[in-house]
Amino acid sequence: MAGLESMIVEEKQQPVKSVDREKTCPLLLRVFCSTGRHHSTNEYSYGNVPSNELQIYTWMDATLRELTTLVRDVNPETRRKGTFFDFAIVYPERGSMFRMREIGVTCSGQKGADDSKTLAQAKFTIGDFMDINITPPNRMPPIRRQGRPY
Repeated sequence: MAGLESMIVEEKQQPVKSVDREKTCPLLLRVFCSTGRHHSTNEYSYGNVPSNELQIYTWMDATLRELTTLVRDVNPETRRKGTFFDFAIVYPERGSMFRMREIGVTCSGQKGADDSKTLAQAKFTIGDFMDINITPPNRMPPIRRQGRPY
């Protein structure tokens, strides 16, 4: 046991690369929203996607707060203060299988730790889908589990 060392690992934030939105072409972000839960990854399999698609043209430096605002603009029921937005990236694994990885939570009318997280920081890849679980203010907020690979 004398040879064991304790090692503290610090998570370093990657420097945010500024995107010149005047000169850089935006990407198409395909967003799928649901209330109370995320969509099942089975709904994305075999070339299918959930039916409630929202298409957003944005850049890799877009923050989760910015995406929250865009979703609120088209969904009036999500504009109430205290509405939670739980963001997840849906990406292809092998064959026609998909995986989902939660990347952050924002709340209407409140500042949060994930508000300034960008798509690039969340390791979003062009072609991935965005799945958003919207929780109205009269329900319990999304439970964040420890040990998820962000």
